[in-house]
Amino acid sequence: MKKIKLDIVGLSYSQTQSGAYALVLGEVSGRRRLPIIIGSFEAQAIAIEIEKMTPSRPLTHDLFKSLGQAFNIAVQEIIIYNLVDGIFYSKLICYDGKKTVEIDARTSDAIAVSVRFDCPIYTYEFILSTAGIVIEGNDFVYLENINETPEEKTNVSATGTFNSLSTDELKTHLQQALADEAYERAAKIRDELNKRKAS
Repeated sequence: MKKIKLDIVGLSYSQTQSGAYALVLGEVSGRRRLPIIIGSFEAQAIAIEIEKMTPSRPLTHDLFKSLGQAFNIAVQEIIIYNLVDGIFYSKLICYDGKKTVEIDARTSDAIAVSVRFDCPIYTYEFILSTAGIVIEGNDFVYLENINETPEEKTNVSATGTFNSLSTDELKTHLQQALADEAYERAAKIRDELNKRKAS
């Protein structure tokens, strides 16, 4: 299967899940974005490394890097290789100079490791076509708040889902969410549209 290279293009606060963040990966040679909901610890670990801040004590992912370097193990790449029931599955491809080993990891941890080893992130077409969102323009976001308009708050049901809207209304909301760079909201709308297609 052909691999598609991704870059980190955004990390936004989640207003729908307490303590969660939307990590946005972008297709390097395309306009698709892959939003992934991650925890605050992993978001902090990614942000600290991207912004080149130095914590007073090593974080878990820094420890992993130090351990790898001490034993001459390099992480060559990260692959997001599967998506099951809304959960992304990833692996680290490691090399010690003699053999290559694949290590299963949570996607958020894999990406926190990738920014420390400065290694590429890849996925496959079937994941991008299932969970990706196409955007217009090349605007990037980073640590930007996700805000809902009052109209969207009224249209969303009390459970926080979009199941009360028609398919056409969902498509309109998806375009608006993309225009607002609200990738987490766009991902929820995309999931609802995919659920309807499957049924």
